[in-house]
Amino acid sequence: MVDVKISFVIPVYQNENALTETYKKIHAVFQNELSHHDYEIVFVDDGSTDGSLQEILSLKENDENIVALTFTRNFGQMAAMLAGFKEATGDAVINISADLQDPVELIPQMVQKWQEGAETVICYRTDRSDTLAAKVFSRFAYGVLRMALPQIPPGGFDFVLMDRKVMDAFNAIDVRHRFFQGDLLWTGYRTCFIPYVRLKRTIGKSQYNFAKKLKNFLDAILDASYLPIRFISLTGLVTSLLGVLYSLSIVVSWARGETPFDGWAPIMIAILLVGGLIMVMLGVIGEYVWRINEEVRKRPNYVVREKF
Repeated sequence: MVDVKISFVIPVYQNENALTETYKKIHAVFQNELSHHDYEIVFVDDGSTDGSLQEILSLKENDENIVALTFTRNFGQMAAMLAGFKEATGDAVINISADLQDPVELIPQMVQKWQEGAETVICYRTDRSDTLAAKVFSRFAYGVLRMALPQIPPGGFDFVLMDRKVMDAFNAIDVRHRFFQGDLLWTGYRTCFIPYVRLKRTIGKSQYNFAKKLKNFLDAILDASYLPIRFISLTGLVTSLLGVLYSLSIVVSWARGETPFDGWAPIMIAILLVGGLIMVMLGVIGEYVWRINEEVRKRPNYVVREKF
């Protein structure tokens, strides 16, 4: 069997103390099940203020297969992933979290599926050891996303193996607000799915707060589908039809010499309802306009301070 090189991309933000354990688990796989393969680990420090970078550099002193990038500030997980993907040189690239929540034990199975012909191997979450609030938000978010992109697994995914040609196609997409799952599935390559339960974080505290989850959800909805525009169009159509029906009832009441309403209450209710709908629609359109503005400005998704 010809030796192949497997690259790992690991976004890092405030993951001090977890990185050594993550490295040890990956390294053990290549000492045992995948001993006939070469590996590369690309750590991307997303502006951490703890000792994450020092821990990475300490690991690198003993392993020349480690590459480290550090950003000038925190640009977000997606930016760190993009930087790592462009740096990775392997025949296949695996995106994996730094906090030990993705089971490293699945890596040999992922590589096997790839060697059997799958061009993308997606490990998707069937459940997660998270708080009730996190689970509820996840189910709601992916429930909405699947209305526009039904091929996304119900629990979503981040733990993925991509063939080199898939990686090159993904990297060729040049937009600012990226939605990893939608962009990857859009490429259309042969895909294999592996279910797993996302593990509970045992070291450190998650930095993926509600604001970041909400931004990722908005990026997914606004950038990966026409769902909001279609919703606006449908809402406008329904509102217009209701307005026509109400107008007809007023005409009928007028023909009969009846008063269609008493006072200003119905008028105020109609104004508030329609006004609220208009504001919501303008807000969604404003999100699209802002993203167009961001694309025109052509600022990079991240700035690398140093490469080790």
